[in-house]
Amino acid sequence: MQGYVQRGRLQIADELYTFIDEQALPGTQLNKAGFWQGVEALFADFIAPNQALLATRDALQKQIDAYHQAGKPVTGASYEAFLREIGYLTEAPQDVQVDTANVDKEIATLAGPQLVVPINNARYALNAVNARWGSLYDALYGTDVISSDGGAEPGSHYNPVRGQKVITAARHYLDTLLPLATGSHVDATAYSIATGKLAVTLANGDVTTLADTTQWQGYQGDMQAPEALLFRHHGLHFELQLDPNHPVGKADPAGVKDILLESALTTIMDCEDSVAAVDAADKTQVYRNWLGLMQGSLSVDINKNGSLLTRTMHADRTYTPAGHTTQTDELTLPGRSLMFVRNVGHLMTNDAMLFDEQPVPEGIMDGIVTALIGKHDVIGNSNLTNSREGSIYIVKPKMHGPEEVAFTDKLFARIEQIIAVPVNTLKMGIMDEERRTSANLKACIAAAKSRVVFINTGFLDRTGDEIHTSMLAGPFADKASLKERPWIKAYEKANVVTGLACGLAGKAQIGKGMWPVPDQMANMMEAKISHPESGATTAWVPSPTAATLHALHYHQVDVPARQQQLDPGYQGLSDILTVPLLASDHGLSEERIQQEVDNNVQGILGYVVRWVHQGIGCSKVPDIHNVGLMEDRATLRISSQHLANWLHHNVITKEQVEASLSRMAKLVDEQNSEDPDYIPMTPDAEASIGFKAAHDLIFLGKEQPSGYTEPLLHARRREMKAMLAAHA
Repeated sequence: MQGYVQRGRLQIADELYTFIDEQALPGTQLNKAGFWQGVEALFADFIAPNQALLATRDALQKQIDAYHQAGKPVTGASYEAFLREIGYLTEAPQDVQVDTANVDKEIATLAGPQLVVPINNARYALNAVNARWGSLYDALYGTDVISSDGGAEPGSHYNPVRGQKVITAARHYLDTLLPLATGSHVDATAYSIATGKLAVTLANGDVTTLADTTQWQGYQGDMQAPEALLFRHHGLHFELQLDPNHPVGKADPAGVKDILLESALTTIMDCEDSVAAVDAADKTQVYRNWLGLMQGSLSVDINKNGSLLTRTMHADRTYTPAGHTTQTDELTLPGRSLMFVRNVGHLMTNDAMLFDEQPVPEGIMDGIVTALIGKHDVIGNSNLTNSREGSIYIVKPKMHGPEEVAFTDKLFARIEQIIAVPVNTLKMGIMDEERRTSANLKACIAAAKSRVVFINTGFLDRTGDEIHTSMLAGPFADKASLKERPWIKAYEKANVVTGLACGLAGKAQIGKGMWPVPDQMANMMEAKISHPESGATTAWVPSPTAATLHALHYHQVDVPARQQQLDPGYQGLSDILTVPLLASDHGLSEERIQQEVDNNVQGILGYVVRWVHQGIGCSKVPDIHNVGLMEDRATLRISSQHLANWLHHNVITKEQVEASLSRMAKLVDEQNSEDPDYIPMTPDAEASIGFKAAHDLIFLGKEQPSGYTEPLLHARRREMKAMLAAHA
């Protein structure tokens, strides 16, 4: 049974209390007794307002449900007037200009990829924080960006044919990243420093230099035989690594062994959708890893090919500045991705702490604990600095409208007082993933105008909330069609334009969502250039390799210049509010409807069984066609809400879904048969806790708050942990 330490009206689970008192608090210059008194007062003052915001969500939803049940219009002026009347839509402020200060350049002025990783997995967290720099040669060689045609198949041993394809492709990329005054990098036979300047020798014997000589930033090694040359383009750095004795360098006419790209500028260390954390033990692990990252001490032992390796956080990178002849002069660049931490939203409670013997709002607990830990970085308790500007970056997800953003702003202000850091040290990332936030984005930004450093769209959660909000309006379009309807394009475009209108350029990130298919990098390179072309300064990628490849898009597109071309007057509200319902003459055959059911059911089971049985909150889950997709709770929300909607409107039947659940459970078990830790659902699926969780998410989906999956998942995961403990 869980034990607790009493601190006034507050009780803290033993494991969490010991961690905070003995590891997180020491070194923060805070008095322990005063800290716990502050935390007690924080909950005393903020629990009731948190509950009131959730009650407002429910009240608005009831009014919207009643409106749709009455058969009233779901588009047009009367619909918009109704939403304003009930307070769902608020009056947008006339002129909003953010004044966020002390923002690191990775967020404020640079454009580049962003990783999101579950913070409870130390290996993933280290891979992500170290993905600031990535090998272009490895990214090309190891993915389908380079075709296997002509004997260029990848294999267990180095294939020189494929290697040559990589070198050629990389040289073509260099013509974009580093234009020469004359000629092409394809013909380069030497890169050298002559009389303090960069010289490039071409195959015809000509010696040229850069079209823009200021791109050259520095070098490593001896100036007469440099080991690496550092350049900058569109604010992003990259290295040409030179070694004619290296196996790859030998095959390169200029002795280039690799091109190292500045890749994941920022990483979100996630406590939320990609994490299964349901109790004190889980939350303590989450916070312990965050502390390791903030103190620069996180490490993990990895068995690689029979050898034990210890992975740690990378040091910064140093160079001799361009034009300097002595190595006593140094240019230092960050060696690690700048880290955000994503707290949970306002909905869930967690019994890792109790207030008046009731589980506390988990979002408030996340706020105080992650901020406390972030102070270690702010006051210099690590030699591996995260924020050079003295800020703590917290992404706050699943906020519904400006009132909820204002609540978080006040919460952060109180936390700053408790941990004794300057006002607005805590910066806020606003996830634009709920319909009421999208429709009121300008007012949301205004509510945190001195903290906001990030706004970001997310198709999956945004679609889940779209369906739940208008659940009773009618059956929704099939999932493929949802992406083609006007509402989603308007939402994506308005997010960028609104952010720019509010002055985010030069102060904050404007982000886009995830590429979900980590094994299809060629397709990603075709599709994801649309994100910088939209004017967004960052977008999510599923791996360090994907970050290196996506970084090329920010060399191909000048994002600030693209932002200047956007229509500053665009609002798109009428399209955003157009509910994407299934047309009465939709033409979907019974076979097509069954495919939609099976796809949704298989996706739900494939994700939920790992979440509930194994505590895995994010992983590459094979879809019904065995294509691996990066899945987290946002994927689950849209799939379960879509089925709940079709059930309510009799597009499908309960029997149809239950039959699909039985068939797909067998398929998911087969897909996971090689995983020694996997706990199958069959043959007795009805007794499987994971299967029951999936069943509930569909058939109880209509009643779930905002369509969120967390309440049911947490309850079933705790049931599973109790069962495993009983049989241990």
